[in-house]
Amino acid sequence: CSAERAVELALAAPAAPDRVTAALFRARGLPPGTSIRSLFDLMGFDTLAATPTGVVFAASGTPWRPSGGLRPFVADAPGTVRVAADIRAVTVAGGCILSTETRVQAVDDRARRAFRRYWLVVGPFSGLIRRRWLRAVERACP
Repeated sequence: CSAERAVELALAAPAAPDRVTAALFRARGLPPGTSIRSLFDLMGFDTLAATPTGVVFAASGTPWRPSGGLRPFVADAPGTVRVAADIRAVTVAGGCILSTETRVQAVDDRARRAFRRYWLVVGPFSGLIRRRWLRAVERACP
């Protein structure tokens, strides 16, 4: 489908498109029955940029804590990280390529160490969830 349609479908797609991702969401205390856009909003992410072919969500905080402790992106403080995640689509012959990427910047060494420990555990599951998001959108594209 078109890049614009792919991003539209991605934002409206279920955040937990299958039982595996729903179980991972419940384990983290996140609602599995919401859309991807609503999930970012519920978690406290700001929308930094939005175009028909991409959106950037961002927050700062301590995602390694059970509550997440997420605040507005500009509210970084000692011991926190800044997180930016995007969903974007690029037009190619015959359709588009939809992708998602997350970038993290630690405010200080303490936050970097805490996030590194957290990501060793959570990172593989985050990657799994994102791949399942992309597959769900691929199936939904006409």
